[in-house]
Amino acid sequence: MCRIAGIASLDGRPVLPGEVQAMCEVLAHRGPDEAGLFIGSGAGLGMRRLSIIDLETGSQPLASEDRSIWAVCNGEIYNHGDLRRDLERRGHRFATRSDAETIVHLYEDLGAECVARLRGMFALAVWDDRRHELLLARDRLGIKPLYYAEIGNRILFGSELKAILEHPDVERRLSWEAVGHLFAFQSTPARQSIVEGVRKLEPGHLLQAAAGRGIRTRRYWDLRFEPDTRSGAAELGERLRAGLEESVRLHLVSDVPVGAFLSGGIDSSAVVATMSRLSPGPLKTFSIGFDERDYDELAHARTVARQFGTEHHEMVVTPDALDLLDDLVWHLDEPFGDSSAIPTFMVSRLAARSVRVVLSGDGGDELFAGYDKYVVEGRERRAERVLRPFHGALGIVASAWPRWARGGNFLRHFSLTGAARYLDASTLLRLEDQRRLFLPEAFALLSAHDPWRPAAARLRGTAGHWLSALQSFDLAGYLPLDILTKVDRMSMAHGLEARVPLLDHRLVEFAATIPPGLVLERGVTKSIFKRALRGVLPDTILDRPKHGFAVPLGRWFRGRLGPFVRDLLLSRRCRSRGFFHEPFIADLLARHARGRDLDAAIWTLISFEMWCRRFLDATPSWRPSRAPSVTAPLVLGRVGA
Repeated sequence: MCRIAGIASLDGRPVLPGEVQAMCEVLAHRGPDEAGLFIGSGAGLGMRRLSIIDLETGSQPLASEDRSIWAVCNGEIYNHGDLRRDLERRGHRFATRSDAETIVHLYEDLGAECVARLRGMFALAVWDDRRHELLLARDRLGIKPLYYAEIGNRILFGSELKAILEHPDVERRLSWEAVGHLFAFQSTPARQSIVEGVRKLEPGHLLQAAAGRGIRTRRYWDLRFEPDTRSGAAELGERLRAGLEESVRLHLVSDVPVGAFLSGGIDSSAVVATMSRLSPGPLKTFSIGFDERDYDELAHARTVARQFGTEHHEMVVTPDALDLLDDLVWHLDEPFGDSSAIPTFMVSRLAARSVRVVLSGDGGDELFAGYDKYVVEGRERRAERVLRPFHGALGIVASAWPRWARGGNFLRHFSLTGAARYLDASTLLRLEDQRRLFLPEAFALLSAHDPWRPAAARLRGTAGHWLSALQSFDLAGYLPLDILTKVDRMSMAHGLEARVPLLDHRLVEFAATIPPGLVLERGVTKSIFKRALRGVLPDTILDRPKHGFAVPLGRWFRGRLGPFVRDLLLSRRCRSRGFFHEPFIADLLARHARGRDLDAAIWTLISFEMWCRRFLDATPSWRPSRAPSVTAPLVLGRVGA
């Protein structure tokens, strides 16, 4: 597991070692064990390594036999053993046992098409010194992040936004497209970061850049939901169990101890149950709880831990956790509206005391329709058929209803249809709310971009069953932008590698063949998954209502954290930015104090303001000095961590 950064000059302009080193040093938390650097003619690749596989000789950057191909990779290639054997049969010679070395040899044979052969979680960069061509690629589901920016005739890239911001040529300007998306959906968009000009490489995409040909991005993998109507539920359940076991077995490959996050929900419990059968010794599990009983799941996690005899560790999160807010903002890298980043940060810190790798159950809700919103959507689709003749009248009444009066949102929601209604239920602040939150100048910039339009187009453009369309939408959006972002940033904040076996792409492709009626069966979420796990997990775990990874922020904000929130969001520093309408924020806080549950909006505002203080107001620490002439590749394999 390495954190990568680099620069490629399409016009042959030299890359300075200090440029790449500065980008890598800001990622030191993600790779505390060692650093590596390659500087060639027109390119520089750097890494910070967290040693997981091949602890002794697995340093990066890695080179082909003739040292014309160089690569760095963040993540794990789980099928590297099979790839290595095939490559060795074709005459390739390996210098290490590293899983990432397969990339350079595959690239020698297949060029950019090598990415399709990789099974794992990864963000990688390959520099072809013969062609002076750069390849960037990101794994199919977006488990590992990758940012890039085109500055003049140069491409800067890195595992985190902050690595690119460390370069003095990158201007720290807000992307108002991203700001609008943040306050609508609590995350920045799939292609654009919060900083104008810095983009994200989307999941399942690769980028190629070369002099004279410019930059091209393309999709190399896409998921299609095509129901298997020939197989019965029993057969599909057996294949599902077998696929889960194969994926967990691959994800257990490591030269360091492996543990598991355990929430007590079905997904993490299924992973723990499978791990316990495959692991040679006692399994370490890690859980987080709260003093507020209606938010606490520790009892369920203990049930699973006892069932499988794990060495269980747990921690209770209190409001004092927000003392770590500066750290959270730094590691999240962008403003982030999901407050469950707090317990994810804490459980990662807990796990990092005992292991260097954990498996999590993320992805199961999208694959097997585990969200209650899918059940709600099914009900509302049935209601829509009844209410269709009245939609016009509902819209008129809703538009005349007082903005904050109870019942107005209900009326407006049911005046919508199809994709618009589903997106409405997923929206934090609608356009009319954003208009009142932002000052006119800021709103004019923000409203030039409509975050709902591309989302609605994607939903409407997905063929097949409505449930499959929603799952596809969330797998491409909510999963990588929220869930996987949170897990990656919060685990790596502590030098902990989090792996997600439910998101092995072959298991995902199989799940997409399960008929929707077996996934959400008569209003029962994850029906086929529960069927497959019956007898493996306790019935009390399989049959209990879903409990999201929620945080009692509302109570905390009404209690001891209230003064902190007011002091931050109504501060002179926040007002001086000229973004927000102060009376709206004051009213928001007052309504929350009176009992309205507005903690998600408040948390998003906190995250945004704290991000502005930490990143927008800052300047890069590295400044260029006189450039040394680089006439031959510079390779530093083990720089002191």
